[in-house]
Amino acid sequence: MSADAGPFLDFMTDGRAQLWPLPDDYDVLHFPDFDFAVPAGRANFQARLTEQFPDEAKNIDRYFRTVKKAMIGLAARNVLSSFSAPLRRLGFPLVEWLSPATYRTTREQLERSFRDPRLRAIVAARWGLYGTPPGSNAFGYHAAVPTTFFMAGTAHPVGGPRALNRIVLEILDRYGVELRTRQQVRRIVTDGNRVSGVDVEDRATGEEYHVRTPTAVSAAGVRNTYAMLGREPVDLPAEPSAVMLFLGLDSSPARFGVHGENHWFNPDLDGRDGFHREPGDGTLYVSFASLNNPAARFHTVEALELVDPAVFDRWRGTDDQDRPDDYRAFKDDLTRRLIDRLDKQWPGLRDTIAFAELATPLTFENYQHSALGSFYGLAATPQRLRSGLAGTRTPIKGLVVAGQDAWGSGVVGALAGGLMAANAVLKPRQLGDMWRAIRARPVRDPDAAWEGYLRVAGIEELTPAVRKIRLEPMGGGELPFAFAAGQYLKIDLPVAVESIERSYDLQWAGGDRPRRDRGETGPGRPRLHLPARRAPGRRGAAGQRPARRVHLGARAGSRAASAHRRRHRDHSLISVLAAAAAGGHTGLIRLLVGCRTEDEIPYRTELARLQGRLPGLEVVVFLTRPADGWTGRRGRIDLDALRPFVGGVTRVHLCGPAAMMQDLLGALADLDVPREAVHTEAFVSGGSRQTRRERAHAVALAAEQAGITGYAIGVRDEGTTFDCPPGQTVLDAANAAGVPFPQSCGEGACGTCRVRVVAGEYETDTRGMFSAAEIDQGWRLACQTLPTTDLLITRN
Repeated sequence: MSADAGPFLDFMTDGRAQLWPLPDDYDVLHFPDFDFAVPAGRANFQARLTEQFPDEAKNIDRYFRTVKKAMIGLAARNVLSSFSAPLRRLGFPLVEWLSPATYRTTREQLERSFRDPRLRAIVAARWGLYGTPPGSNAFGYHAAVPTTFFMAGTAHPVGGPRALNRIVLEILDRYGVELRTRQQVRRIVTDGNRVSGVDVEDRATGEEYHVRTPTAVSAAGVRNTYAMLGREPVDLPAEPSAVMLFLGLDSSPARFGVHGENHWFNPDLDGRDGFHREPGDGTLYVSFASLNNPAARFHTVEALELVDPAVFDRWRGTDDQDRPDDYRAFKDDLTRRLIDRLDKQWPGLRDTIAFAELATPLTFENYQHSALGSFYGLAATPQRLRSGLAGTRTPIKGLVVAGQDAWGSGVVGALAGGLMAANAVLKPRQLGDMWRAIRARPVRDPDAAWEGYLRVAGIEELTPAVRKIRLEPMGGGELPFAFAAGQYLKIDLPVAVESIERSYDLQWAGGDRPRRDRGETGPGRPRLHLPARRAPGRRGAAGQRPARRVHLGARAGSRAASAHRRRHRDHSLISVLAAAAAGGHTGLIRLLVGCRTEDEIPYRTELARLQGRLPGLEVVVFLTRPADGWTGRRGRIDLDALRPFVGGVTRVHLCGPAAMMQDLLGALADLDVPREAVHTEAFVSGGSRQTRRERAHAVALAAEQAGITGYAIGVRDEGTTFDCPPGQTVLDAANAAGVPFPQSCGEGACGTCRVRVVAGEYETDTRGMFSAAEIDQGWRLACQTLPTTDLLITRN
């Protein structure tokens, strides 16, 4: 991803995008007789070119001035494309007259600029970033993409592109944008020369419906957009497609001397053959996403070659699930030849391949619905620049094109295309607001919800069953969210094929809550400790080798409050005690710890230190399997064990396995401890979310077969009722209906969303949040309860 995309990505993601830079020499160009490494930064690139081609020094300097002019010409042409037709007709010829270099082919411009064919080859080599070879492309696109957008270097999204998607979709949802997935627009409906609506098919259900609208913005590409009007843009040249080889390795590609840079294999000096060679023999672009994504779980390699889609015409129209044998044979042979090229460059790589899959133009046509599998949208030619059909505006009023075809190829081109579409549909005041927001760069609120990655900086074995994992900001600096005692984070753990989500207590390194006004950020940099406990049947951080980075689940920062500040029932024991110590608490605090053996007692050092700071802290340890010589308490923490400690108690924090929690909740009730004084946090299985999904699917399917479209949930003590679609939990339905519910973790760990079901049937998981008596009384967790009939609930 281009470094120049930064301001736009910050705008789109509220500054939450995390990018990991590639090495300084981020592109390595391989030619038949020499190699050249492209450094980040225009000045560095120009200096390296001058060093290797000193006789061309003046030409190199002149060339980069031409690049700037051609880039300005391209920008002017594309901005004009978002204006009205009369301005476009007047402006396009004027731009070409003022900036002829923009409209020349790259080969023609380079022949004007340089004498040395090797220098021309280096400068032209990365045409694969926008897909049209030097003999056909417009120099304005070459000036824009490899020589401007990517000149400052490049970076990879931490967590992969889906991490950016997740953030953007969350933001759109927050602003009330309705997102409809698996919808395909079949036809753009017009009234005269103006858009009146679109006909849509829901691909999930097969349902067809019509949406009335005076404005339609299409990012489906110019050809698809005009096809939905029943027209064909005949004056545009054919665009290229690509084959892409995806490899999974059983060991890191770093063993072959690769450091994350991209590699370009060029079969000739001037790109004269472009993508017209036999597939497998053309210009090959190879990238190593797993080396540039600190959160990657697997070792991967991707190799891309631009090809003429006509090569695959003989198989176009065949069943995508049952292609002919000769198609599969073609793919197998092409896969083998591409791997041969890679293994020649990095001997032994073939032996590390655990998985290989080749995508062809038919793949892109099938999954992206692009015209003939076009990879970069419209061909980046002078003909495109001169065409009135290539750009944001269309002859139909209210119909606007966004994406790559509105500006140019690649990520930055698609971003710019979106801005041009906004330029075409927004009012001047709205445009001003948008550009001011982009220039301002967002400032993250440390108290707001945050989602992203932290670095695993170290692991400490506390006991045979508990580890303490130290987390730090990936690039140093301040933590991206506020911290307070009592906080926990939801973390995605790479345990199975799909990650599972777990909640973990969080502690400040050293145990004390930092004081930002005193500049306290821990020794050297802000750090967090994540205690991870192994429990029977529980998959999580203590039972696996931690990744280099961990993904913190949604709304992690919003949990930054101890129980006395918010009505959450979650807590982090050591952090709460440390906060009490920092606040000068002198009252009585009794900590009852139950373990099997003395070796399993956690936080012994921290507790000893806290006892020196909390004069009222009394720590009592119960062991069920004590060694000879143990002088402390023996046995489980049960009703008799609790009896001496509950007199005058005002608050109880309870945490542990489900069976223990259930027993102790019953014991505390028998000892007349008020239920509202007991705050719970359970150890629950990381597989619970998948189990709930399976149950939800079964509930929804049964309701569909019975013709049931929804259930009514009545809240007796509030006199309100809300709808619950089959397969949705009570909590999710309440949130969708805007009915306020106390809640925290959403996965049954904290016990905050407890409700009592008075009438109706349902499926649920009671966890360790209730005593046997409470279960008999109908107490359940709203986040785990799936209605199968209408329900009546109460919170009392």
